[in-house]
Amino acid sequence: MSEHDANQRFVQEATAEPDHIARARAHALELGAAPISPAVGAQCAVIAAASGAQAIIEIGTGAGVSGLWLLHGAPRAILTTIDSEPEHLGVARQSFAEAKIPAARARFITGRAADVLPRMNEASYDIVLVDADPEGVIEYVEHGLRLVRPGGTVLVPRVLAGGAVSDPVRRDPITSAYRSLIQETQASPAVIGALSITGEGLLQLTTVREAPDAKTSAAGLLTGR
Repeated sequence: MSEHDANQRFVQEATAEPDHIARARAHALELGAAPISPAVGAQCAVIAAASGAQAIIEIGTGAGVSGLWLLHGAPRAILTTIDSEPEHLGVARQSFAEAKIPAARARFITGRAADVLPRMNEASYDIVLVDADPEGVIEYVEHGLRLVRPGGTVLVPRVLAGGAVSDPVRRDPITSAYRSLIQETQASPAVIGALSITGEGLLQLTTVREAPDAKTSAAGLLTGR
């Protein structure tokens, strides 16, 4: 086993997942909706806690694992979660009810993110988590950067695409989209970006608080591709 693999295994085994999230994970696996790993979930919870998040949008509900991790870190936040699969949302509602999350703290929206996100209010959210179909990751991150407040954070799990992004031979559209997203955001003065390789990977993009000019605005960072 390589040092990298040993570290990954240690982190996964050392991460303690709350019981209510572990139950939601079991529901997700039964449903076939692959949840984020406990290590990535814990990172999301820390970011939510550190930012004092009050309003969060999640693109891709699954069975509720990532949403529960975010609310674990920000217990007073309101979560809006979007998914095109009614079955996923139904299981997520069950997971939230089992976790005793008050109904007023979670808003479930059934629909395609590409249709729902344009109707959401700009600069109104502290965190946007993008975990939907990878074919739309560029579009969803663009919306996320528009929706977060100055100093808000966009989180993109699975951004390493199972190791494909680091393989220079891989040139398929999804891998290329993730690779471009990482490269362009890392080079932009409109966001502060960090890439974690723990678990399946997590891209963290925090918009700068100072109002940038039109050429470097976070909302227009990926526009015109």
